[in-house]
Amino acid sequence: MKESKKTISREIGLEIGHIVGKGMFKLDHLHYGLWKKGLDPDILNLHIAQDEYCKFIIAHIPAEVKSILDVGCGAGAFSKRLVDLGYNVDCVCPTEYQNKLVEELLGGAGEVFKCKLEDIQTDKKYDMVQFCESFQYIDLDRVLDIAASLIKPGGYMLICDFFKTQPADKYGIKGGHKFDKFMELLEKSPFEILENIDITEQTAPNMDILDCATKEVMIPVADAVERFFKSRNPFILKLIKWKYRKKIEKAQKKYLQGKRTGKDFAESKTYRLFVCRKTG
Repeated sequence: MKESKKTISREIGLEIGHIVGKGMFKLDHLHYGLWKKGLDPDILNLHIAQDEYCKFIIAHIPAEVKSILDVGCGAGAFSKRLVDLGYNVDCVCPTEYQNKLVEELLGGAGEVFKCKLEDIQTDKKYDMVQFCESFQYIDLDRVLDIAASLIKPGGYMLICDFFKTQPADKYGIKGGHKFDKFMELLEKSPFEILENIDITEQTAPNMDILDCATKEVMIPVADAVERFFKSRNPFILKLIKWKYRKKIEKAQKKYLQGKRTGKDFAESKTYRLFVCRKTG
C-alpha cells in the first residue's frame, strides 16, 4: 500500500510538473536540462538546457541504430523528436495521463506499451533500448536482464540518469540506484561499456533552480493561501494544521534546510551517460 501511494504521488507530481512547465515556461520535456558553459542557470533558460540534453543524447546514439524502445518516455516529446529524425520508436509508459499525450503526439508512428518495463509483453527486438531518467525507477536486480531480452544481438543500451554515490541527508535529494551496485551488476551482465560520461556538473544546476523556485515562489504562495484561510476560517485552518502537523513539519525541514541544492546533488549523486553494447 505504501509503495502504491508513493507511485501515485510520483505520477501526480509528473502530471502537475508537465502542466505547469508547458503552460508557464513552454517546456516540452520532463527531464533535467544540460547546462553548458555560458548558459545562465535560470528557469527561463530551462527549455534551452533541455534541448541541449536531447542533442547530447542524440549525438551518442550509435550510427547503425534504426529502432529504439524509449523506456519511461515522459510526455513523448523526445520520442517524437527521434521519430522525426527517422528512427522507428516504441515507448514504454505506465501512466494514463502520459499515455494519452504520447499517443496523440506520435499519431500512430510507434507502439506505446502501457505498462512498467517489468510487465512488458512483446516479441519485438530493438537496435537500442534507452532510459532517459527512467532507469532509477526500475528494479535494479531485473532491469539489465529485461533490457537484454529486448535488444537484438550486437544492439545497444543507452542510460542517461543519476545514481547515488553516498547516502543523502535525511531531508536531502532522494532517488537513484547505488552506483557501486549498478557497476557491479553491469560488469556481470551481457553488456560491454562503450561510453561512460560524467555530466554531474552540467546537470546539478537544475537543483538550484528547483530550490530557488520552492523558496521564492511556492512557499510564499503557500503562506499567502494560509493567510487567506486564516482570515476566513481560522478554526478550520487550525484543525487542518493540527491533523497534518507531522507532514507539514517534514515538508518544512525537507525544503527549508538547504539540503537540496546543486552542491548537495553533486556531493551525493553522479549523473552519467552510458552507452553499452549487448555481447554474446
